[in-house]
Amino acid sequence: MFTRRLAIALAFAAMAPAAFAQAFPARPVTLIVPFPPGGGTDTGARVIAEQLSRRWSQPVIVENKGGAAGQIGADYVAKSKPDGYTLLLGNIGTQAINPLLYPKMPYDPDKAFAPVSLVAELPLAMMVNPAVPARTAAEFIALAKAKPDQMSYSSSGAGGAPHLATEMFKDQTGAFILHVPYRGGGPAIADLLAGHVQLSFMTVLEASGHIKAGKLRALAVSGDKRVSAFPDVPTLAEGTVPGFNAISWIGLLAPAGTPQELQDKISADVRAVLADEAVKARFVALGGVPRATSPAEFAKLITDDRARYAQIIRARKITIE
Repeated sequence: MFTRRLAIALAFAAMAPAAFAQAFPARPVTLIVPFPPGGGTDTGARVIAEQLSRRWSQPVIVENKGGAAGQIGADYVAKSKPDGYTLLLGNIGTQAINPLLYPKMPYDPDKAFAPVSLVAELPLAMMVNPAVPARTAAEFIALAKAKPDQMSYSSSGAGGAPHLATEMFKDQTGAFILHVPYRGGGPAIADLLAGHVQLSFMTVLEASGHIKAGKLRALAVSGDKRVSAFPDVPTLAEGTVPGFNAISWIGLLAPAGTPQELQDKISADVRAVLADEAVKARFVALGGVPRATSPAEFAKLITDDRARYAQIIRARKITIE
């Protein structure tokens, strides 16, 4: 009798994670964006949160917890209960680059998170305030070289993809441009709009509205191909900086210890949402490239990008300021 009861108990225990995943979510889900509102990660988070809310019939609430190059928000998620109700919308900076630049982090970047799915690849736009008398990347390079003590650029924070992309640009062109880091893409763009800095490399996703409104001028994009949102804007690799290629991405992560069945369910739901043509079109119109993956594929992307950026950081002796 005892053996039979034990077998039944074990059978129910084995079924519990799958049943929990099927019932998820039974209440609102919080999606933490580790940056202030207005940046590319925040913009992408709001698109995916809206779609998951519809699919799950439960609110997905976007909560911004910026600071320390994304570490404050990431730490909050790392220490949250691993039940799927608190998720992180991280990016290439928080997951692949920060561990290379910050020797002491409030969490173990290799063990704190369970990668769930990539959401979108985000090419960067090289943008200037309209008051800057440069209409091409080549003209800006010439201007920066002629006025080495008068040009500055804003970034979403030291060590983020925009910072590293601009430092790569400086290294490959020989132009000196002072770095002014901010606590997110939103504040960085605000000061570019105000004319306090002259240049920014920011995701097309967060910059497209300002570019289309004529408030900022796009000189180039950073990927290996032009983006559909701005087909007339050339890539830097098209003659100006041959071989240049630097993009960002955003992706969904859960606290470590989240049941695999639940990770797989959320990942499958993200893939279903991003397969919708209307959602694809929305990301593309904003300058993003929607791309969902399995948890394993996303984990490999993070590992591969960390190795790639480690080489770049070492070669260019990039440190946080």
